[in-house]
Amino acid sequence: MRARLSRADQTGIAVVVAVSALAIAFRQLTIVPRAFVAICARPHPPLICAPRQAVLWAQYEGWFGIAALGLGLLAFALARRSLGVAALAVGIAAVVNYNGTEGIIGAAFGLWGWLEAAAPARDSAATGSDHARQ
Repeated sequence: MRARLSRADQTGIAVVVAVSALAIAFRQLTIVPRAFVAICARPHPPLICAPRQAVLWAQYEGWFGIAALGLGLLAFALARRSLGVAALAVGIAAVVNYNGTEGIIGAAFGLWGWLEAAAPARDSAATGSDHARQ
């Protein structure tokens, strides 16, 4: 059996890769350098300090992980491709921003929901199951 990627799956992979790359790049360019601590502590900091502060606040409060876990559980429960893509993308961003426990669990549930949504529907007559008829 050979896996086939639909156009929606290819788009989902592209979205996950793009969000992951942006999260890593933002962290490496604005949060990791120690110079930004001094720059953002000034009385009138540059505009880049506002999203930097928002990301740090969300990281400290665990919002990246909570969002990934919530999206992942929804993707798992509803088997929706879009929710799976969102959970995987936010889950990777959560891991990048040190919300790894909830982030990786949310990403795993999101991937599971995405794969479930992408799987072909099984015919109950072919499997011999009576559950679908009831």
